[in-house]
Formats: sequence, structure tokens, C-alpha cells
Amino acid sequence: MKTDVIINRDALYALRELPSESVNCCVTSPPYYGLRDYGLDAQIGREDTPEQYIGRLVEVFRELRRVLKDDGTFWLNIADTYCGSGMKAGCKQKDLIGIPWLLAFALRSDGWYLRSDIIWLKENPMPESCRDRPSRCYEHIFLLTKSKKYYYDAAAIAEPIAPGTAARYRQGRSAGHKYAEEVPGQGKVQGINQPRSGSYYDDALMPTTRNKRDVWLINTVPYKGGHFAAYPPKLAETCILAGCPAGGVVLDPFFGSGTTGLAAQSLDRRYIGIELNAEYCALAGARIGGGNT
Repeated sequence: MKTDVIINRDALYALRELPSESVNCCVTSPPYYGLRDYGLDAQIGREDTPEQYIGRLVEVFRELRRVLKDDGTFWLNIADTYCGSGMKAGCKQKDLIGIPWLLAFALRSDGWYLRSDIIWLKENPMPESCRDRPSRCYEHIFLLTKSKKYYYDAAAIAEPIAPGTAARYRQGRSAGHKYAEEVPGQGKVQGINQPRSGSYYDDALMPTTRNKRDVWLINTVPYKGGHFAAYPPKLAETCILAGCPAGGVVLDPFFGSGTTGLAAQSLDRRYIGIELNAEYCALAGARIGGGNT
């Protein structure tokens, strides 16, 4: 199978031509519902109803599941849409439709394991002129998998422990503090909360990292090319580090400006990009230096 390539074709039909269990990881962000019109007949995102939009994505990602290795991971970036005038969304105008969770539940029903809802938090979000609700500053990243057990490198994306946590490791704990006894519903006392006279660890043995949380603060970065929905490389890099082994293949069936491929290449992974828009294929190819088909 050829890798480090950009395929200019409809995602569903391009995926059907890839071998089963041939890629390790997928990182993608499909066109959001009702947001932009790219002027292409086969584009996703301009369907008459949310149900039609969800149905098309489920079909694409069902084919992705066949292509993904049994221990593969699927990182799906998706944002919500407000119901506008003329939309047949089954809700009132100005209602939040709930696209991310409609899609996540549909994919779970179709056989995917829904493992995590990660919040991508942005301190520099796109400005909004609304005055009757809070401005949006986050999007969802769903971690889905093909199997119950899958490749996940927690250490590769671990976070530094908080200074307060380090201080707790270094101090003794009396038997009378609040968490010295079992917290109802949790089953046992955490090691760091168990009564002790001295520090929990010697400094040399003290952990310096913790498991990455499910809120990721990653700001958008400028992109000068003619694509208006490029996500930051750090977002794709984080997903790839956790979900794809070194030398593995990362797939993006909605390649856009090629951020996923750029991130994969920088991390010594191979990539396959699928993109319907020929202009975006050219943008991505120039950005990454990959070949088009």
C-alpha cells in the first residue's frame, strides 16, 4: 500500500479501495454541518437534515473501521451547529442541534467503542457577535476504537504533575484527615492519602508526570493558505503520539490543508490523506511535500 500520498477523491470511495486492517490511526475533522459551502456536488455538510449528515458520516467511518487495524484508534474532531432559518433540523430556530453527540452515539451504535470525549479548549477562539449566550471556545475530540483493547501510549502525552501534588507527596499525612478513610463509592483510599509519618516517596522516586486530562488547551495558529478550518498541528500531534506507534500509518479522510499529514511526518509516521477538493489537495501537497494521486 502506498503511503505519504494525497488522494483527490470522495472519502467513501477512496476508503473502499484501501486494504482491510492497513492503517494504525485516523485523525480527522469532517466538514461541520451547515457551516460552509465548498461548492462541490459530493461535499458533506450541506445535507437537508442533521440525520442525513450523520448518516453519511457513519457510512464513511464504517468503511474506516474496516481499514483500521484491530488495535487502531480513531480521533474525531467535531463541533456543534445552531439551527438557522430554513434548516430542517427537527428543532427550533436558534436551538443548539447537538451534532457531536448525535454523531458519537450513532457511531457507537454502529459498532465503535466510544472511549473518551476530549474538550479542545481555545483561548483564542473565533469571535462571535452573539449577545444572548456565551461565546463558544471549545470543540469535541472523540476517541473511538475498533476493539476493546487498542494501542494507546499514555506516557507519550503525559502532563507534568501540579506543584500542589508534589507538595502532598513530600509531606506526612495524619490519620484524622478527610480522605484517610474510604470515600463512599470509590472503594479504597488513594495511596497519596494514606496516613504516614514521612513523605510518600523519596524525591528520586517521586513521579514527575500524570495521565493527560481530557481538556486540552491548544490555541489555534495562523495559516496563510486558502483553507479556513485548519486545526493546529499540536492537536494532531497529540492524537498521533498517543494513538499511533512509531513508523505507523495515520489516515485522514478529510485531509483539508494537510495538518494531519504534516504532524505525522514530523513524528516519523507515514500518512494517507483523502480530500475531495482538488485545490486543497494542492495546498496540502505544497505544505507537506507529498505526492498526489
